[in-house]
Amino acid sequence: MKGCGLMNKIYIPEGYKPVLDAYDTQRAIAYIKETFQEEFAKALNLKRVSAPLFVTESSGLNDNLNGYERAVSFDIPAVGADAQVVHSLAKWKRLALKRYHFTIGNGLYTDMNAIRRDEDLDNVHSIYVDQWDWEKVITRENRNSEYLKLIVRAIVRAICDTNDRLHVRFPQLRTELNREVSFITSQALEDLYPNLKTGSQREKAYVKEHKTACIMQIGRKLRSGKPHDGRAPDYDDWNLNCDIFFWDEVLDRALEISSMGIRVDAESLDRQLTESGCDDRRALPFHKMLLNNELPLTIGGGIGQSRLCMLMMGCCHIGEVQASVWDQNTVEACEKAGIRLL
Repeated sequence: MKGCGLMNKIYIPEGYKPVLDAYDTQRAIAYIKETFQEEFAKALNLKRVSAPLFVTESSGLNDNLNGYERAVSFDIPAVGADAQVVHSLAKWKRLALKRYHFTIGNGLYTDMNAIRRDEDLDNVHSIYVDQWDWEKVITRENRNSEYLKLIVRAIVRAICDTNDRLHVRFPQLRTELNREVSFITSQALEDLYPNLKTGSQREKAYVKEHKTACIMQIGRKLRSGKPHDGRAPDYDDWNLNCDIFFWDEVLDRALEISSMGIRVDAESLDRQLTESGCDDRRALPFHKMLLNNELPLTIGGGIGQSRLCMLMMGCCHIGEVQASVWDQNTVEACEKAGIRLL
């Protein structure tokens, strides 16, 4: 299906009907967001802070994601600068931890809203992004895969506890989530499925078997010559990052809920900037601070709010739990299937 020159795909599972009516859908969304924030903040010792919707282009604070997405930009005459709507707050959070004098073992989280104009639209992708962005100060001794796994398990536990509480409030919801996380590196995943050519195909095969999975070490080229998925070189350490997936029974697919990782230190930033051909970023203020060891060592990530809601509520389309803009074919297909787009 075409929309705005892009291939927009929508899948309607056979016999799908929304479990909740319009009123209870809104109540459930609010309950999930309120409950998860409580469970999540307690599990990771995080404090809520306010965060920007946009940053100046010259600051270098915007997240470059996979490197090809165009930020929504605008000029600010009163300031005499150009600004960009954030893609995420990966870099801003780390600077905030320094500015707000957070100490080791403490961290922050915030509601992050973004516009990703180049996103291909389907059941789980929208141009509107809403997630909990979080960041926590760690020690150099914490910069290892075992600590990463510890934090992943805490996040999964908070998600599953929220899902259990949701079932008490809305017993008609039946989503079952596996608390046991299966960890695998992106290279081991490629080795496991040599006949599957893309990262998403390998994710689906693995998560379908294990139900809850964490794919680690994303960004660097694999032995096949291609990376598992794109990763900007200047926030996650490619040796110490990961994506968290749950199996979505409604959509019969692996659903990524979180992208996270231990952040680059001066050494890994230096290496990854050169490896990715992004040495020009060394001149940006944020990168200078990192290379001069002026920022705290941290771990952080983002957790999709709408994706978490659609997973727990058994929805087949992200538009059932968030208000966005869709191509006409998607609107018509959902209307025909009795799916409410907010």
